Amino acid sequence: MPTLFDPITVGAFELKNRVAMAPLTRMRSDEDGVPKDMNVEYYAQRASAGLVVTEGTFPAVTGRGFWGQAGIETTEQALGWSRVAEGVHDKGGVMFMQVMNAGRVSHPELTGGATPEAPSAVGIDQQTHVPSGKQPIPVPRALEVDELPRIRQEFVSAARRAVDAGIDGVEIHGANGYLLHEFLAPSANHREDEYGGSPENRARFVVEVVRAVVEEIGGDRVGLRISPEHNVQGAIEDDHDDVRATYSALLAGLRDLGLAYLSVLYKDIDGEFVQELRGQFDGVFYLNSGFSEYTELEESEHIMAADLADGVMVGRELIANPDLVERWRDGLELNTPDPKTFYLGGPKGYVDYPFAAARV
Repeated sequence: MPTLFDPITVGAFELKNRVAMAPLTRMRSDEDGVPKDMNVEYYAQRASAGLVVTEGTFPAVTGRGFWGQAGIETTEQALGWSRVAEGVHDKGGVMFMQVMNAGRVSHPELTGGATPEAPSAVGIDQQTHVPSGKQPIPVPRALEVDELPRIRQEFVSAARRAVDAGIDGVEIHGANGYLLHEFLAPSANHREDEYGGSPENRARFVVEVVRAVVEEIGGDRVGLRISPEHNVQGAIEDDHDDVRATYSALLAGLRDLGLAYLSVLYKDIDGEFVQELRGQFDGVFYLNSGFSEYTELEESEHIMAADLADGVMVGRELIANPDLVERWRDGLELNTPDPKTFYLGGPKGYVDYPFAAARV
């Protein structure tokens, strides 16, 4: 059975290990969504992970979800990401960009004055950080059918721009209550057209987006992230039979695309549902271990030993331990993450976590 530290082929790439850096919201880019020198350093520090996945990156300002979030809409943003990619490649890493439309989880101060867009005009009781302070998230505007090609093309253009900037591939964000997850979740999707109602209809737009991106850059450079039953940010999926039908429809629609990987965040890594998903997907299957705060080595090794997945996505432990793979492999002590520095701010808690001294 492969271990965490064995190489693996993911799409077009040979990766040095099976530990992938999960997409992590850090909110450290400039106000125009351009990556900074600090971002270049941060990602390069973590390039020993087999795959580095960027933070969620907005394809158009109307899909921006955070103050300090990076974008991939403009030439300036693409140039910034080109420097990030160069830093990762110089360290021998492979990098995918997570492309994310925040959907209703946003605010006009973040979207250039536009009302946030969603499958349906269904609000959530939540606040977000904007330039003027913490503000309630407004009720979104329901997208018309004839607007969906624009959203789809924004993902396609973002993928093309990312690859042209030197990023190796893209991960499409279909999780965590953002736009594509909102289409999947019946609590957020009240549509009565071909994009709402049945599981097949709710999966339709996600399939269309992924297919369009694959047509643009090739399936071996595309991954998808999902979080069934995560129940965050108002995307409630509490009918397990419906969830199974919805994600089965989604994966059936993607089966012939040759995607590089599927990344699944799920609460019960040992449950039958995870293996149902894996059985319906032909590419590399990454698992984020449950909804716990930290991904522990013991749990990650269990995932590999029990053949629950082909690799693991790791988040917060990689925030605090840029050399996590080496620490896990060599049995070295770990740094402790500081949650107070996860979001916004400067270098503290971002690029100043120490590397381990080599074991003698």
